[in-house]
Parts: sequence; structure tokens; C-alpha cells
Amino acid sequence: MRILLADDDSKFSEAATQAVIQQTRSEQTEVYVLHVVEPVYSYVAPYSYAVHNQDIEAAQQNLLKHGKELVARAEQQLSKMGFKVHTAVEAGDPRTAIVDFAASRKCDLIVVGSQGRTGLDRFLMGSVAEFVARHASCSAWIVRTARR
Repeated sequence: MRILLADDDSKFSEAATQAVIQQTRSEQTEVYVLHVVEPVYSYVAPYSYAVHNQDIEAAQQNLLKHGKELVARAEQQLSKMGFKVHTAVEAGDPRTAIVDFAASRKCDLIVVGSQGRTGLDRFLMGSVAEFVARHASCSAWIVRTARR
């Protein structure tokens, strides 16, 4: 079985990682851990007159470096439990990057943590988990943490 585990450096992603460890058989599972970095320029576009291109590039490189550290940490956890693990860090829109990555690797399942956004917040921010569930060419497992 091939699983794509999307990691966004949140407690929700950690819950998704733990769910994979607890609910799947490591000897029968190949896990792709993916972190997607959104382009920095999408955040600074309205203020681009005040930001130098090299500052944007440096910020993007820092985010990519952090992403590599995240997937390495997840790889270590999963490998220790006997999973065969591959890691990747990509730049782009997380929603489409996750769906496209899973399709290109012929994954059987995508696992994502959910922040559980509702109402206006979900409308304004979007929901990666909802997009993945609607557009993935394979099954999607949305892992939620208990509300407090």
C-alpha cells in the first residue's frame, strides 16, 4: 500500500502521523511524506515595492530548509516503526500539490490532518483537507484532533 502523508508542521499533522503509525501495518506500507511550501511572494505581493527580491528568495529558501527538517523528523518516526519512507518538499499551492503528488506516485491513500475550520474562516482560508477529499484520485483520510 502507498500512503501520502501531508505534513504542514502542525499538531494536526502530528496526529495524522500518529494515526498512520497506529492504524497501518508497517511491513505492508510505503509512506511518502510531503511538505508543501507556499511561495513567499504570494504573501508579499501587495507590499513588493518595499521588499527586495533577494529577501524574498532568502525567505523561500529558509521555508524549504525548514520543510526538509519536518519531513526528516517524520521519516525518522516512521522508519523507526518499520515503514519504508520517502520524503519530498515542494513549492506551490498545498491543495493541488498534494493531489498531484499522490496521483503521480499512484498512492492508494492520502492522510492529512485537519484544523477543522468552519464558517467564514474556512471560506476565507480554504480547507486543504476538503480540497484533497474532493479532488484526490484515491481515498483520503482526514485526521482530526479532539476539540477542547
